[in-house]
Amino acid sequence: MASTSKMDSLGEGESVEEELERFDDFTLASSWERFISDIEAVCRQWIADGSKNLLEKGAVSLAFSKRLYKVKMDVKYLSKSYCVEYYFETNNNDKVSDWNCSLHDLQLSFGIKEFLVIAPQSASGVVLDAPEATKLLSAVAIALSNCSSLWPAFVHVHDPSREAYIGIQNMGTVFTRRFESDCIGSQVPIKLMHLEGLYELFVSKFACSTLDLALQLCKVHFTMKATYKTLPYDDDDIQGIDAKNKEPEGSLGDSNNRSQWDDDCPWSEWYSAEDPVKGFELIATWSEKVVESSLEMAEMENDSPHEAEKWMILPKFSPNLDSSERNRIRFASQLRLLVNALNMSFEAQFMEDFVSVENPGSDNLRSSMVVPSPSVLDRVLKDLFHEGVQLPDIGKSGHKNSRAIKGAPLESLFAQFCLHSLWISNCNIRAIAVLWIEFVREVRWCWEESQPLPKMPANGSIDLSTCLINQKLHMLAICIEQKRELNEDFQDCIGSNDDTSSPVLNDGLVGDNLAEMHVAGKEFYDKRDSPLTVGAKHASASVVSKFEMKPELAVAADIKPSNIFRRGTAGPVGSMMLLKSYQNLHAPFTQEAPLMTEDMHEERLEAIEALGDSFDFSAQLERDILSSDMSAFKAANPDAVFEDFIRWHSPGDWEDDGIGQTGPSKRFVMQGSKDNWPPRGRLSRRMSEQGNLWRKIWNDAPPLPASEQKPLLDPNREGEKVLHYLETLRPHQLLEQMVCTAFRAAADTLSLTHFGGLKQMTTKLEQLYVTLASTLRPFQSNRISGDGETIEDLKRLCNVFEHVEKLLSLAASLHRKFLQVPRLCEAVFTDYYSFYLPRMGTGSADETVQKDFDMKQQVMNNERHVVSSMFTPPTASQSWRKVLSMGNLLNGHEPIVREIIFSVRDSVSNNHYAAHHDSRGLQQEIETYRMYIRGTSNDLRVALSVTSCD
Repeated sequence: MASTSKMDSLGEGESVEEELERFDDFTLASSWERFISDIEAVCRQWIADGSKNLLEKGAVSLAFSKRLYKVKMDVKYLSKSYCVEYYFETNNNDKVSDWNCSLHDLQLSFGIKEFLVIAPQSASGVVLDAPEATKLLSAVAIALSNCSSLWPAFVHVHDPSREAYIGIQNMGTVFTRRFESDCIGSQVPIKLMHLEGLYELFVSKFACSTLDLALQLCKVHFTMKATYKTLPYDDDDIQGIDAKNKEPEGSLGDSNNRSQWDDDCPWSEWYSAEDPVKGFELIATWSEKVVESSLEMAEMENDSPHEAEKWMILPKFSPNLDSSERNRIRFASQLRLLVNALNMSFEAQFMEDFVSVENPGSDNLRSSMVVPSPSVLDRVLKDLFHEGVQLPDIGKSGHKNSRAIKGAPLESLFAQFCLHSLWISNCNIRAIAVLWIEFVREVRWCWEESQPLPKMPANGSIDLSTCLINQKLHMLAICIEQKRELNEDFQDCIGSNDDTSSPVLNDGLVGDNLAEMHVAGKEFYDKRDSPLTVGAKHASASVVSKFEMKPELAVAADIKPSNIFRRGTAGPVGSMMLLKSYQNLHAPFTQEAPLMTEDMHEERLEAIEALGDSFDFSAQLERDILSSDMSAFKAANPDAVFEDFIRWHSPGDWEDDGIGQTGPSKRFVMQGSKDNWPPRGRLSRRMSEQGNLWRKIWNDAPPLPASEQKPLLDPNREGEKVLHYLETLRPHQLLEQMVCTAFRAAADTLSLTHFGGLKQMTTKLEQLYVTLASTLRPFQSNRISGDGETIEDLKRLCNVFEHVEKLLSLAASLHRKFLQVPRLCEAVFTDYYSFYLPRMGTGSADETVQKDFDMKQQVMNNERHVVSSMFTPPTASQSWRKVLSMGNLLNGHEPIVREIIFSVRDSVSNNHYAAHHDSRGLQQEIETYRMYIRGTSNDLRVALSVTSCD
């Protein structure tokens, strides 16, 4: 009732609702009733909010399910505190699936959706006292009944390891559903390890007589799920992998003769990786069927998993694959050490300082850094210089995007040096210094003994997109080859007694191939023609080189009598005629322009910028090349004058008269006619100036064919310059180029991995090269200062490299295991890629990071034979401890877990006691008994729910 004072204070305008708000209820006299009221208030609030509002108020998503959420509230009873938890799904209209992998244990055990759990706030979270558990369950049941809620409620009882629950659910007017689950952890009766005994256990819960249960006919609904697991790796294999990874010089000698999974992977030359796929779990589910006797269950235990309706496969990955610990030896771990060495390289002026006893910081270096032993150095140098003499196809090695990184090609000498440096004595600066000094000594030995430089081309142009050390080594290889050729020519000249005088040609005819070979020397045409080029530089419409005519016509073009003697000619140039004699103008063989490395080009550009780009200065820089071309032109055209050379070499500096022939077609038409001779025209202004440098060079140039000229590239001088550069290279300049080359070579090595063309992996590799090129771009100038920001950028780059390296090893492993079923390989890798993406720092900011990978993939019928073959029969050593206690074997493997659901359903149609669950009509059938059984070879868990009307 309401108090009189409060009644008097009410105004006429106040509503009855306000009066009720001030009503004091003295019926909640006991603490027990207040406890029920508190639970009821919490439940009413959750019911009023609904799932949508609960999500907005901070409902917590469960890690194993994206659809199940949890809210909780604390309540007190006397001096004890309890926690009430409400579990709900976002979509309540779906039917409960028996074997949904995202179900909560209580949902799977009892076939429910949303539910309450009440537990004491203690360390164990369970109720050990049976009367207390019953009292808690009664309080929740009364509170839910007052709210007209049909939620089931549970209390966790007994020891936590038993996972035991008791529960109750109000299902309507008179029906009540009770739940109970418990677990047998040891000494499971043999009878309960088989389907027949489990079936009889279930029937015993509702059988009405004590007759033999095997003779009773009961329509029991039955469904089953069995989980199989592939054999684990032997301990010896794992120890072998770890031992090989811990060996500092593992790349140079394989003390472990056991076959590893990645023996044919491209990285196996440097390290052996742990197989990221440790095994697979196969989940086979049998569709629901009706069983009427225990004999049927006995026969069903002999069924093969191939008769199951559905197969799902779950890969089991190594914990190191997702681990943040960086104790595994891979390219990424060694690249981090190389970055640390770069950071220390700024502390000395020369590489010798890091190993010299006179270095002030050498004591600290010696105490913290180990140098490789002489035997290790010998093995590395032998691999670099003596086992790789054959030149690989450098142009085809590496990824298509690797050229954007200013390093050395994968198979080149410097790239192999950098890869070896990663694995020698933990890649510290002292070890690198020792190895570099020995490396340069070997290079000098190749130079002094005129031995080919291994793993480097001895011809071709220098690739300026590579690092400077690689350019220098390429230059040295070319110099060694030319030095060898000069030595061979010198020896041939000394040992030859043949007359080298020029023969007199009959009738003064020019162009006979045999005569040319005698004149220029047979060795010139055998060895020197190929590197020489026709000197038709600055091509124009009026110039035709020897490559624009057929070889057989080049000789026959000049058939006119002549008293001149030509040397080193490549044939006439169209119908061009000499100015002073009625003879065709011949193009000579010329020497190639001298090769230059990047620093040589930069020096030349700096000189041009400092002294100007005048015509005479440019000619001065090109004096040797220009003089060589003029000498060759004079030898091929003895009657030529300076103007003839200009018309051929620089046609832009020859100005025709207005009536002159301006096209090659007219010259060919009038070939042989005197009407077009002498050619009419004049030199350009710059060429006709007094004191012109080109004319001075022309006057001084002797008539010598290219084969008799001094080479433009002095191999002795340039070779010594290369060696001086290598021997005096600053430590930080060496380490900068090593870092770029090591990243590029490591990425190129990984890119050779076969992974079945997985799209995500292909894209990730391409993104890696873009990231590498962007981060390493400051190193192209070779002028970094070694500041902390640069080093941190490189360390972050190592982290990116590590993620890609992990994913690539996984892709390679999956590709091998699912070689015959690429669809399954792609599906599994896609699942893990999505799972791993947030760990790479590329996922969305509000994306929750899943702790464990549990994504399963369905196995199609045509893929089952491949998956089944993974379950190889266990050997005697693998199965001597196992005793087959369950049926449904797969290639000799019993299930590691077998889950069964028995149920009995009764019809309640037209029964006025039926619960109004379905707004569309009365429920037609109700599950009166349900038993969930989960058994392994060591334990058994049973969960029973019974619906009654008491």
